[in-house]
Amino acid sequence: MHSLTATPRTITGKTSGLLAKDGLIPAVVYGPKQDPISISLSLHEFEAVLRHGGESGLIELSGLDKPMQVLIHDLDRDPVTHTPRHTDLYAVQKGAKVTVTTALSFVGESQAVNEGANLVKVLHEVEIESDPSKIPTEIEVDISALATLEDQIRVGDIKAPAGVEILTPADEIVALAQAVEEEPEEDTAAPDMDAIEVEKKGKEDAGEDAE
Repeated sequence: MHSLTATPRTITGKTSGLLAKDGLIPAVVYGPKQDPISISLSLHEFEAVLRHGGESGLIELSGLDKPMQVLIHDLDRDPVTHTPRHTDLYAVQKGAKVTVTTALSFVGESQAVNEGANLVKVLHEVEIESDPSKIPTEIEVDISALATLEDQIRVGDIKAPAGVEILTPADEIVALAQAVEEEPEEDTAAPDMDAIEVEKKGKEDAGEDAE
């Protein structure tokens, strides 16, 4: 489990954007039994958590009246730099399951792809329900099931880790192998020699008339 240290903050609203100058990111902690608390986090530490645990990993939050376990519930990024600008942290209840979105990781080799087909990834994440302590960083999808162009992998084919229930509809397509479409060659027409000769002769006739 990753950890973060929170600092209570009194700066709110538009002025909270000034925290970025100090290497901080504003955040709010809330939950079923937790009144909202405005806090700030180290941007460097927060980005490290994102790199190693993704947005679905459980985080141990310290620095407040009591330590608590939280999940990243909403994350706002700068549209240009993609730097985190604000996040909501959801304080989980011990023993209560939570619903989160978890990334899919495609592993293995597909015979169809090895033979030249394209691997089309239709879904990149699924919604799951799990105990907070068992939330996976990602769920593996074995593409070896794609042996031919007729094969598809659906959500129901994914093997979920123990204690994890996938809520995304089982019939949704996750991945498939697709034939490579060959671009038609451009038909470069040969020059019309008769037309060229006629045009040339026409110019010669015009020259003779001018004389």
